[in-house]
Amino acid sequence: MLPRLENVKQARVRLGLTQRKLAGLTGISTSMINQIESGRCKPSYETARKIFELLSSLEGQSSMKAGDICSRRLILVQKNDTLRIAIDRMRSNSISQIPVFDGSRVVGIVSEDGLAKNMVEKAEKEGGRNMTISMIMEPPPPLVDLSTPAKALVPLVRFSKCVLVSEEGAVVGIITLTDTLKMVE
Repeated sequence: MLPRLENVKQARVRLGLTQRKLAGLTGISTSMINQIESGRCKPSYETARKIFELLSSLEGQSSMKAGDICSRRLILVQKNDTLRIAIDRMRSNSISQIPVFDGSRVVGIVSEDGLAKNMVEKAEKEGGRNMTISMIMEPPPPLVDLSTPAKALVPLVRFSKCVLVSEEGAVVGIITLTDTLKMVE
């Protein structure tokens, strides 16, 4: 027996999936997912089975931990480095955010979004790409332990764009939205 249709939205939201993502993973249209969740449509048994089997399998993958999905290749900059260094590292490594450290302590992040918002205004005042990262960095992203359940990370990553992963107090990896896709592979 399948779970109740009223539980589709609740399970989808709990897993951090959008209607579009659920539709793509099941092969069902986004419109159909919307209609099922709003109670305007009663799907066929086969359609309902596809949805619930996928949701069930994703919930079953909750044994994955932050350490299982993080990228251990951590590209970083120091707070006194120039903005030029951060931009060059972001470009050469095809990344959209880079953690900022003061020695071994995380003190902020530089992201493409942050650069777009702040760069023009501050660059005119401070001298452009030669200004230090500390002048333009944003607050640091959340920091979680390697053993944090992976499904708890999706809302954090959606909000902050990335999460840093630590082991015994030292930062050992980063999780971006792309890394969370490893949960459905």
